Amino acid sequence: MSPANPPDDPDWMESWKEHTSAFDRVKSVTMTLSEPQSAPWIAEQAAVSPNTARDHLRRLVDLSVVTVTDDGGTRHYYPDPPYTRLRDIRELLEETTKQELAEQATELKDDIAAWKTEYDADSPDTLQERAAEDTVSAAQAHELTRAASDWDLARYHLSLIQDAITNYDTWTADQSSLSV
Repeated sequence: MSPANPPDDPDWMESWKEHTSAFDRVKSVTMTLSEPQSAPWIAEQAAVSPNTARDHLRRLVDLSVVTVTDDGGTRHYYPDPPYTRLRDIRELLEETTKQELAEQATELKDDIAAWKTEYDADSPDTLQERAAEDTVSAAQAHELTRAASDWDLARYHLSLIQDAITNYDTWTADQSSLSV
């Protein structure tokens, strides 16, 4: 189970609590963050006490799974970027052959080239800047923002695939180098 289901559904929350340890709930919530959050916020989402969340978050920081920042005296937590990157590459290596990775890279490059042509832009940043212009309608801004997001995600996936291909032989021959 994961917090992707509505946490305000009491039946779902009870089932999640029954079948998932407090540590796993804290980790699950934290690994889905797109911006840093405080321990009390994570605790509420994971259905644990703030002290329990802090204990588990300290452990996740020690394991280099989670990163912590101090913002005005409040600690905020979020997924550790190198950890999540290696985890994502590991998943690619476990599920995809080198040939399939090359094919995926080609598809992503085609998608990026299509966005460059369709929007006459060099980067997703250009699309986001256009979306903010006064002359752009709300519908156009939504389309530009969505395309920029898709483009950013494609670039990230392409970078993962490129790392996986570059290191494929080494990392698939020596599984200990993939330890996360």
